[in-house]
Amino acid sequence: MRGPAVHPGSPLPADPGQNRRDRRRRPGRYARQARRAAAAGAAALLLPLAAADPGAADDRAGPGPGPGDLQRAFTRAAERYQVPRGVLLGVSYLQSRWDGHAGRPSVSAGYGPMHLTDVRTAVREAGPAGTAPGACPADLRGSGGDVRCVRPQGGGPPSYGVYPDEPPPARLRTLAKAAELTGHSQADLRERPAANIEGGAALLAASQRGLGLPLSEDPADWFRAVAAYPGGTGEDGGTAFAREVFAVLRAGGERVTDTGQRVRLRSAAGLRSPAARQQEPEPDGAPECPRGVSCEWMPAPHERYTNDEGEPDYGNHDKADRPDSQDIDYVVIHDVEGYWESATRLAQDPEYVSWHYTLRSSDGHVAQHVRTKDVGWHAGNWYLNSTSVGLEHEGFLTAPDAWYTEAMYRSSARLVGYLARKYDIPLDRQHILGHDNVPGTTPAAIPGMHTDPGPYWDWQHYFQLLGKPFRATSAGRGAPLVTIRPDYRTHRPRYTGCDKSGAACPAHGSGAVRLHTAPSAGAPLVRDRGLRPDGSPSTTGVNDTGARAGTGQRYAVAGRAGDWTAIWYLGRKAWFHNPGDRPTAVPAVGPVVTPAGGERSVPVYGRAYPEKSAYPEGVPPQDLEPLPYRLGAGQKYALGLRTRGAYLWAKSFDPRGEKSVVVRGKQLYHQIQLGHRVAFVKAEDVTVLGTANGSPTAGTAPRAAA
Repeated sequence: MRGPAVHPGSPLPADPGQNRRDRRRRPGRYARQARRAAAAGAAALLLPLAAADPGAADDRAGPGPGPGDLQRAFTRAAERYQVPRGVLLGVSYLQSRWDGHAGRPSVSAGYGPMHLTDVRTAVREAGPAGTAPGACPADLRGSGGDVRCVRPQGGGPPSYGVYPDEPPPARLRTLAKAAELTGHSQADLRERPAANIEGGAALLAASQRGLGLPLSEDPADWFRAVAAYPGGTGEDGGTAFAREVFAVLRAGGERVTDTGQRVRLRSAAGLRSPAARQQEPEPDGAPECPRGVSCEWMPAPHERYTNDEGEPDYGNHDKADRPDSQDIDYVVIHDVEGYWESATRLAQDPEYVSWHYTLRSSDGHVAQHVRTKDVGWHAGNWYLNSTSVGLEHEGFLTAPDAWYTEAMYRSSARLVGYLARKYDIPLDRQHILGHDNVPGTTPAAIPGMHTDPGPYWDWQHYFQLLGKPFRATSAGRGAPLVTIRPDYRTHRPRYTGCDKSGAACPAHGSGAVRLHTAPSAGAPLVRDRGLRPDGSPSTTGVNDTGARAGTGQRYAVAGRAGDWTAIWYLGRKAWFHNPGDRPTAVPAVGPVVTPAGGERSVPVYGRAYPEKSAYPEGVPPQDLEPLPYRLGAGQKYALGLRTRGAYLWAKSFDPRGEKSVVVRGKQLYHQIQLGHRVAFVKAEDVTVLGTANGSPTAGTAPRAAA
């Protein structure tokens, strides 16, 4: 949610706008292809690991230091505490993907491969530096720029704090219990992976005994102990967590950790687990979630109140009837720049903004706040608000080692797959957006747009879980387009600004590549005239999106020079390092747009509004102000969806959703990958080409037609 260009707590501008697909008309060829791909990807198994390498070392690798040390630590801990080794590995994978994160805590205050939690230490010593959980940001919503800002009830920050009046929840203090069971010091459990793994094994064994169950060698007998492992997450959350662990055990696999350790989990394809509960008809108030995901309904209020100026106002979302009133074309991925408790509390405040779902880091539990048929105020762009579903993830973009757990990644991917099937949303980066890919609606709005989930969100892994990994769609290095895809683990560009000092952030994997004005690491970074109207250069700041391309984003190639590739980006050539032996992009093909006529530049927009003649009496026509970028003659940009202009007029308290109006026009727009953010161009201003060097594509209808 937070994470603007200057500081995670800075204000967010927002503005109204829309998108519509009339179901009476058949979509175009590219839309049908995307739709089929979405269905196939959503139906795919959410694989937890890469397939095991048949030639990899056995999981009882020989003695001595080396890449098998962590594997042996799991074996020793399993034997000492009589926990099946696969169970121990499976639980650890869901919590940390076996990474140690250099002893730094996760956003859920968890340490080490087993994610042993110690919230008091995490908050006191290792909280995300430079962040301000509970700071009072200004969130601008409507076209009038009305500012909404709420301070937490009681005056304190809506964060964990240090729980002065009561002990922290059990899920946030499992490390102390592990210290009692193992005899290891709490410092050892936080800092030494082998000790941490023993702590996790001891907790599992203690849970098993507490349930009156034997320390069996059969992993199937450990389901209830695994369900209890996250610590006080509730019956549904624990059961969903255990089912994910058992899915990992059945699939098996291996990976190399953040310290270069190769860890392998043998497949237990025949492993049984308790049968899923019979799916019941959804009662009123039940959350909209896929089967197998722990979900609760925690409604956001649609209420009247009096604002700080003493005027009547309402919050914190708008009632609608999507997809009948408007199609849902996007899912927007956010991080909350804070904690589960603060996020869910703020979602229930009528004076704050709203989003549809919040996901908890420790176990992937989901709270739904706004019905998907209704419109949340989350994207900072009313056009995107009215046609999207917003997912907030517990976490901080400026704290790369306050990691997003595998449990949360998997739960989020299952939820997005469910939404994609329900609303016919293609599973690609033109439709599954980060908040940092949402365009500003006007030039003035661009500098304040949010930058979460940031360069440390692992888009490649996320789309692997969705069953749609980013792969080459063209042979050879001469392809007309590229899809950005660096190796997340080994690609570690330098970022600054993760704390107030301005020093370099901790070295960490990243899915983003940096863009230069020439094919050289010493060349200046590409400038973003919208982000910096004064002409100042882009920086290596973790919140600076001005010269950044992210995993899964697709761009038209503008040139090649040795190990460097140029793409068309914000109206100019932008170069990134793409060596053949360590590529940071894969070749691609697909439709692009180029300025019509070949000899003029064309404007781009942050929203797709209808022509003014389409507005009925009583609905003020909305201005369509171009962004400060233009597509030059001969430039090409990857095409996303195609849509007719539309605008949702919703400006008053409306509990039944009867007062809003959807204005639909005839103006056709194309969505393009302009820079790090998407944008829109008018159809008459451009020519659509079947590939970046092909001929015009004839006879293709828009994906969303009025």
